[in-house]
Amino acid sequence: MRRAEYDVVYREGRRRSSREFAVFLRPNGLELSRFGWSIKKALGSAVKRNRMRRRIREIIRLHRQEIATGWDIVIHPRSTVATAKFSPLGEELLKLLPRNATQP
Repeated sequence: MRRAEYDVVYREGRRRSSREFAVFLRPNGLELSRFGWSIKKALGSAVKRNRMRRRIREIIRLHRQEIATGWDIVIHPRSTVATAKFSPLGEELLKLLPRNATQP
């Protein structure tokens, strides 16, 4: 996603928050969901920020079939994402994302 597309998601989308994440969602009218993340330098060193990115990407990769299509999604992690246990972290993020109708 490009910067202008991020701005549209922030302006016109919905926001969902939890202890570890803030997620911005907007329907995109496409057959697929597009993901982006924004990790501020204030959250830590480049090593820590890259660890957050890798963890978010892996959660999305593992659960791609459970996430509904047709959304633009921007994820803002909090600083604890780098050190939190992976499994509960994935569950928390999935609760914020739109799910397929066949999933509970």
